[in-house]
Amino acid sequence: MKSLCPLIVWIAIAAPAHAASLTDVAASLKATTSMAANFTQTGADGRVLTGRMILARPGKIRFQYDKAKLLIVGNGKTLTFVDYAVRQVSQWPVKSTPLGILLASDPDLSGVAKIAQVTDAGVVVEARDPKRPEFGALAISFRNDKAAPGGLSLAGWTSFDAQGGRTTTILSDIRYNADLSKADFGFRDPRAPVTR
Repeated sequence: MKSLCPLIVWIAIAAPAHAASLTDVAASLKATTSMAANFTQTGADGRVLTGRMILARPGKIRFQYDKAKLLIVGNGKTLTFVDYAVRQVSQWPVKSTPLGILLASDPDLSGVAKIAQVTDAGVVVEARDPKRPEFGALAISFRNDKAAPGGLSLAGWTSFDAQGGRTTTILSDIRYNADLSKADFGFRDPRAPVTR
């Protein structure tokens, strides 16, 4: 995997008194039943997009972009990418995508994740499924935050595809365990209806 530094750069003089473990990370994810945040996403081509993200475990997520005619939404089972500009819809099982590890009802990081970096500020977890290398890898960043579920705040992540392409997502203005409805994870299908 390429360097994780572009995700979040932390400089620490000494290791923290309590170094977060995978068990701590899994507990934090499990304790976060839902969240909402603003995001800034930088693609492999350098393009920067912003928007609003909401997440509800298990399996639900929505990336609503501010200006681009794009939508990413997971309804619990299926992750859907919608490009309204060209009326195209692509879908995958949520659990088969890099985001699956963030959206599992009971995250099990054993065998697919390891602690990649620990500082006084937080921890970076590197996740990849050795049985599915085509799905790439994910570097997930957490900040130490006593007010966050499990004491760790999800700061963002960098996804790496099988070809080495990198997309970085940074979160801000995070709100935890907010009330969200099922309708928040639906979408308008841009494809023209089939006529017979």
